[in-house]
Amino acid sequence: MLDGAGPYWFGTQNVSREVALALKSIGYEEPTPIQSDCIGPLLAGNDLVGQAHTGTGKTAAFGIPLVERVDPSQDFVQSLILVPTRELAMQVRDELISLAQFRRLGVVACYGGQPIAKQIAALNRRTHVVVGTPGRVLDHLRRGTLRIDAVRTVVLDEADEMLDIGFLPDIELILSRTPKNRQTALFSATMPSLIRRIVGRHMRSPVWIRIGNDIETSPDLHQVYFEVLEQDRVRALVRLLESHVNGGKVLTFRRTKAGVDNLAQALRRQGISAAGIHSGLAQSERNSAMRSFHAGDLKVLVATNVAARGLDIPEVSHVVNYDMPQNLEEYVHRIGRTARMGREGTAITFVTEWDFPMLDLLQESLAGDLTYETMQL
Repeated sequence: MLDGAGPYWFGTQNVSREVALALKSIGYEEPTPIQSDCIGPLLAGNDLVGQAHTGTGKTAAFGIPLVERVDPSQDFVQSLILVPTRELAMQVRDELISLAQFRRLGVVACYGGQPIAKQIAALNRRTHVVVGTPGRVLDHLRRGTLRIDAVRTVVLDEADEMLDIGFLPDIELILSRTPKNRQTALFSATMPSLIRRIVGRHMRSPVWIRIGNDIETSPDLHQVYFEVLEQDRVRALVRLLESHVNGGKVLTFRRTKAGVDNLAQALRRQGISAAGIHSGLAQSERNSAMRSFHAGDLKVLVATNVAARGLDIPEVSHVVNYDMPQNLEEYVHRIGRTARMGREGTAITFVTEWDFPMLDLLQESLAGDLTYETMQL
């Protein structure tokens, strides 16, 4: 427990006793850079644009001021957080519940793949904060099971990912249902033109916070590539798993759902514990694979870009680009799944005979951070 009557501090920011207790319970001692820069402006009610990659602590960066500003005595939805995937919706909900554990806030997640009746029942109870994917939030709005006409704060988390999936029309429709004088916060790893369009149309003189730049990577991340013939990639991956990975968790990216299934099966045939996740699987199958990966029962998780969005697995030691990313932003998002929160990590990219133009772009953009290594097959 905390001693004395306060004040209570998180870094240089004054916080309530309830939030200070929650931070102590969670184990937060010092704010990350994105938290240090964002908490003050958001507590003051400013709109804010935060540019930072996944794994920098941005959920708490908006979550702490959000929890402080919600009034638990007023039983209506005061804050709405939009996220790209169901996995991220669940993760953000869980972190907000932890941050609000001493403030009695009702936090509900709304996403596809779960019976809507269960969410309606939750929304009918005491709900102050809703975390959801744009499609399911819009579904609730059309059904009349969610009202956001009195929302005070809207957060767009991983906004570039939501735009990649095609959620821009849904986001704009949802924002049109909220008060014009609301507070809006937007977080994104990259700032393409569509993000700036949202900022220009829907935000009021936002504070801009930038942690790094579009292509900055963790100093604890080792980036390497191997030149591999397309037909040798399974053999190369098995060799890497045997020689380079000692007890770590490996997240491997493929471009298609069929590619995910085929690679996971090929690894299992080689005696390697592996599973795949993609949007074609039932939510129960995806959850089962994630639980096994978290628990260490799986050595390799094979995923599409879409399925991996929002995954929060700090223990990932290696990311493998089995299929070459199609652009620089995709590369940055993928490799950002390792070397998180001070941990070391390795990003490995397979370069086939078809991939050299993209390799040239990566090497030019990464200024020598991507190094060439060889292996014997």
